[in-house]
Amino acid sequence: MKNTLSLFLLLLTFSTGGKCQSMESLQTAVQLKPGEALSLSCRGSGFTFSSYTMHWIRQPTGKPLEWMGHSGNSYAKSFQGRTEISRDNSKSLVYLKLSGVTVEDSAVYYCARDTQ
Repeated sequence: MKNTLSLFLLLLTFSTGGKCQSMESLQTAVQLKPGEALSLSCRGSGFTFSSYTMHWIRQPTGKPLEWMGHSGNSYAKSFQGRTEISRDNSKSLVYLKLSGVTVEDSAVYYCARDTQ
């Protein structure tokens, strides 16, 4: 399909002291047309979600990881003005909204939490 963006989100799981902690994507693949808005959700489990800053990171094919921003309303300069990161602590969810997508936004998107 021409002029379609393919976006993927990965499930991340890690263990600390025998306790399993994970970040679960609520979408695994999204296809959009240029100009549309990307909306992704990610659920954390196995840790006190409200105690951690949550981040969104992406990796376009063949390129390095790019930090997009975090739930404290801090964004990389290249994403300011078209990115919104929000969270719902009661549901352990973090959200990403990226408006005005282009083919350059085709990437694997990751959510992550601070280590402390």
